[in-house]
Amino acid sequence: MIDQQRTALIVVDVQNGFTPGGNLAVTAADQIIPLINQLALKFEHVVLTQDWHPQNHISFAQNHADKHAFDSIELDYGTQVLWPSHCVQGTLDADFHPNLNISHARLIIRKGTHPNIDSYSAFLEADQKTTTGLHGYLTACGIDTVYVVGIATDFCVAWTAIDAAKLGFKTFVIEDATAAIDLNGSLANAWQAMDAVGVQRVWSDNLEH
Repeated sequence: MIDQQRTALIVVDVQNGFTPGGNLAVTAADQIIPLINQLALKFEHVVLTQDWHPQNHISFAQNHADKHAFDSIELDYGTQVLWPSHCVQGTLDADFHPNLNISHARLIIRKGTHPNIDSYSAFLEADQKTTTGLHGYLTACGIDTVYVVGIATDFCVAWTAIDAAKLGFKTFVIEDATAAIDLNGSLANAWQAMDAVGVQRVWSDNLEH
């Protein structure tokens, strides 16, 4: 049974930009949305995350001379993959997908808003120092267990789950409610990293209301 008072569902980046037709589309990512809507009904406490980049964001390939999407550069906080411009603040690409229907969500966390720091995790930006405030919010609400779903399994979902586990939350990823990019083995590497910190993989049909 899900302890409603101590458990939250984190729905990661179900946005136009990451679904078919978006600027950084993940194959078939729109197909997990009905399941996410169903799962959300099992949780009283739901948090949505939203990639929300300024146009001049450091992770956009177009902002670096002689660089292309999916190249990498080195920044103060480590290796940064360069992405096509996506989820720019105030654009349709940044909007939640129109099929996402979680009206009872209690909080929206916008991430990637700092021009010089990328942000995959819902808890910490890529420098592992800049916080989003989600940890404090969940702690203040008495949450000690989180389930994570959304896009993309091997980036924002994985980083969110890893940080949640490191911060002391009992953490689950509902695998069939995620969609992956799988760039150069990134999916296998992400699952290995999640396993290493104790993130548990579950399937939606294993959840009891």
